[in-house]
Amino acid sequence: MAIDDIALTLVPGLGVKGVVHLLEVFGTAQAIFAASADELAGRAELRPDVARSIAARKSHPEAERELRHCRRHGITPLASTDDAYPALLREIPDYPHVLYIKGNAEVLSQRCLSMVGTRRISTYGQRLCDELVRGLTRIPQVVVVSGLAFGVDVACHRAALAAGIPTVGVLANPLPDVTPAQHTSVALDMIERGGALISELHSQSKQRGTFYLARNRIIAGLSAGTVVIESPASGGSLATAHYADGYDRTVMAPPGRTTDANSFGTNSLIRNRKALLIRSADDIAEELQWEFALSRDEKTAPAPTPELTAEEREVLSLLGDEPRTLAELIAASGRDYAALSVLLMGLELSQAVRQLPGNRYERFR
Repeated sequence: MAIDDIALTLVPGLGVKGVVHLLEVFGTAQAIFAASADELAGRAELRPDVARSIAARKSHPEAERELRHCRRHGITPLASTDDAYPALLREIPDYPHVLYIKGNAEVLSQRCLSMVGTRRISTYGQRLCDELVRGLTRIPQVVVVSGLAFGVDVACHRAALAAGIPTVGVLANPLPDVTPAQHTSVALDMIERGGALISELHSQSKQRGTFYLARNRIIAGLSAGTVVIESPASGGSLATAHYADGYDRTVMAPPGRTTDANSFGTNSLIRNRKALLIRSADDIAEELQWEFALSRDEKTAPAPTPELTAEEREVLSLLGDEPRTLAELIAASGRDYAALSVLLMGLELSQAVRQLPGNRYERFR
């Protein structure tokens, strides 16, 4: 990491894609600033005014101030040409050349899984966050990535902290501030427990709404897969899923009730084959081809069992000593396929029932 790397990102009129283009042509920030204005305009086809600005090193004084800001606040700047830069993020076409990191930069190169969703999380969504994250504890070096926003984001961060999994927050504001400020204590816990906060924004960036959309591409780019927990018909989590799909990363989603507005987006992703249907952390591991630390035959201490809802207890009561088919349960419960499927998935997440071949279900405990 050199002062030239920060200075390159501060050149007016260049932008993220312009920086990536220059790096493709010249290789390093040092080589870019060593070039003449004519060479920059010729080889990289830059506008003459931008080429002259780079050749005159006009952004370096601001870069020096940025480095002092980083040192003052314990922030680590990391360039895409550094060995420690996360390899998956480097693969996307619009990667940020400089990441500002507070916390443990090494986790960015571990098995990152993005978990995103609506800011108006439901009880069902909260439960999915808790159960899916708890199931990830058996996967070595797994890291939960999200955006520290209200709703699903912070629920997943908190679930990771409770499960002892490192978690990374990708912010749409400059460090060391945390937005929203209400999540500052969660952010500090994330750093304290081996996770990190990251941003591509330098300290003088003026807040813009477009930063949130740009942040979502980093969430998707860091991760081998993205799980959309809950989402209405539109929202930032669907944008993250779109980025992940465009980067050829695995997109996954648990189904929700067909009548639940919070699940319109996730159900549409599944229906349109833009997301793989998942029911548990086992499904996530299978889709990403991540092995578990212990084989599934090995006995481990059982996770705390969450309290069942009245509807789930009613469905559970229909299962006796012998397995029953889904058709039998539909007839016995008086519920339609969609409603019963959601309840059965909740029971599976609670480890109250398990699905057998032939679309049959039995009590698990």
